Amino acid sequence: MSEDAVVVERETVSAQKASPNVVILYSDDLGWGDLPSFGADELETPFLDSLCRAGVRLPQWYSNSPVCSPSRASLLTGRYPAHAGVESILGGERGTPGLPPQETLASRLRERGYRTGIFGKWHLGAAADHSPLTFGFDESFGFRAGCVDYYSHIYYWGDHNPVHDLWDGDEEVWDNGEYLTLTLGDRAADFVARNADHPFFLYVPFNAPHYPLHAPERYVERFAHLPEDRRMIAAMIAAMDDAIGVILDALEAQGVRDDTLIFFSSDNGPSAESRNWLNGEEVSYAGGSAGVLRGTKGSLFEGGIRVPAIISWPNGGLAAGQEYRGVGAMMDVLPTVVHAVDGNAPAVSDIDGCSLLDELRQPEADSSQERTLFWSHDGQWAARNGDLKLVVNAQEGMTPPHAVDEAVFDLSADIAEQRDVSGDHPAATRELKQQLDAFQAQTREWHIARPTHV
Repeated sequence: MSEDAVVVERETVSAQKASPNVVILYSDDLGWGDLPSFGADELETPFLDSLCRAGVRLPQWYSNSPVCSPSRASLLTGRYPAHAGVESILGGERGTPGLPPQETLASRLRERGYRTGIFGKWHLGAAADHSPLTFGFDESFGFRAGCVDYYSHIYYWGDHNPVHDLWDGDEEVWDNGEYLTLTLGDRAADFVARNADHPFFLYVPFNAPHYPLHAPERYVERFAHLPEDRRMIAAMIAAMDDAIGVILDALEAQGVRDDTLIFFSSDNGPSAESRNWLNGEEVSYAGGSAGVLRGTKGSLFEGGIRVPAIISWPNGGLAAGQEYRGVGAMMDVLPTVVHAVDGNAPAVSDIDGCSLLDELRQPEADSSQERTLFWSHDGQWAARNGDLKLVVNAQEGMTPPHAVDEAVFDLSADIAEQRDVSGDHPAATRELKQQLDAFQAQTREWHIARPTHV
């Protein structure tokens, strides 16, 4: 190799190492009231507590959908679910299609020289040609459906036959008897150890605390004083927290923790479904908590879409122990991360999110983002601008009836969404309705351009 080539290679390696590593930790059905840092004093998550102290707390963070597949599509593409092509929960039977071909956060970072890995729940297509490896990931380990038994890794759903669902890349593997949450932490930590000398993107979408309610005995015993439903959720969250601790310890051991941007959140609010398969029976449970928020998973009330979130990047100007006062959504993760990697906000016309990096660096300042956010799911619609939120056909959870046909809530004074203030703000209400009408028209155009998978 010539002397000039050596210099170029050294400069390239130096530039690569100057780029932050990116770690996204994604919980499943974790409610806004399911972390001590968000008010759940009866639970224990020391590693997430430490992450919150080291970073910025995001109390007004939203999923782009109240259910899992669309929220994951928005996270990875930076788009509204309809724009990304996934608006509903996708099936887990083998051969089920999913996310249409498009750029993802993984593919964009791989183009920038990153090594990319996903360890956990995919839920964006169970067909071989929709696996994570076709969307920018170099490595993958986990399952492709929406849920599996934590020990046998078998997918159960309704009248469908049980299907084993555990994959290392595109190869089916068996790890019977191993608690999946802890396995994901170990696998992710190994990825860190193998790639610490190079910029990497690590996506860890845990399936905890999604049903079925399974947890090792030592975790269940820790919360013996809690009611059964809450005890099981607490045990599953504690196991996830330990797995996150293994990942954080790996970053520390490799000396890259301060140079790593870490984002933690949940795909939607807590579940109140009757499919937990505890002791072999489908029984209702309500162990997850949305705190003071109204609604659960499947609802466009705050409890279905507002989720706990934390971001940390010590060497990136994100001050420790701060709180971001602004509003953000999952589709903002991609442009925020690309901004952190490139050093400037991305000028990308095919995404709907925006970079929040500058605001996160000054979280105590008033938010400068003037925009309206929109949601749609299963006939429900919602729009938020400032403190006012419009809901249309809103239901309390996954199934009808509608609890509210139409109302406007002032979230600064009524976070529980109890009092309709549309009569107090007629001009703002008209504006929100007009904006929602325009978003509905835009959604129809997206459907024509790219039919969604359901």
